Amino acid sequence: MNVSLAWDADTAVEELYAAHYRRLVRLSVLLVRDVETAEEVVQDSFVAMHGKWRGLKDPDKGLAYLRQTVVNRSRSVLRHRGVQARYTPPLQPDHPGADEDAVATERRTQVLDAMRELPDRQREVLALRYYLDLSEAQIAETLGISRGAVKSHASRGVSALRHLLEDV
Repeated sequence: MNVSLAWDADTAVEELYAAHYRRLVRLSVLLVRDVETAEEVVQDSFVAMHGKWRGLKDPDKGLAYLRQTVVNRSRSVLRHRGVQARYTPPLQPDHPGADEDAVATERRTQVLDAMRELPDRQREVLALRYYLDLSEAQIAETLGISRGAVKSHASRGVSALRHLLEDV
C-alpha cells in the first residue's frame, strides 16, 4: 500500500484500518490466543500509530510499523499474563466459617439428645453401627440378638431420630 506523504494522520490511519484491520487481528489472535484481547491490541496499535504518524520517516512503511506494533503489544500482553500467573496466589480451598465449629457442636449435641430419647436397644444398635462402624453381624454378636433384630432396631431408630431432629 502506497501511502501518500500528503496524507494526514487521520486519513492514513483510516485507509490502513480499512485495508488491514482483520489481518492484524488474526496475527494478534495467533499470538495471544484470545479474540477480544487481540482486537484491543490492534486498536491500541492504530491509536499509537495515529499519534506517531508525523514522526514516521517513511509513511509508506506505515503497515510495517503497525505489524511491528501489534507483535510487540501482543508480546507485552503475554508477559503480563506470565507475571500474573506467577504472582497470583493459587486458589485456596474453602475454609470453614468461624462459626462452623459452633454449629457442628450444636448439631452433635442435638443428635446426642435425640439418641437419649430412643429406647435402649435402638440406641445401642445405632451407636454400635454409626459410632463404632460395626457390621450387622458384629452388632448381633455384641448384643446377643439376631441380625434381623439388628436391622429392625436400626430401621426404627433411624426413623425415630429423623422424626426427633426434623423439628430442630
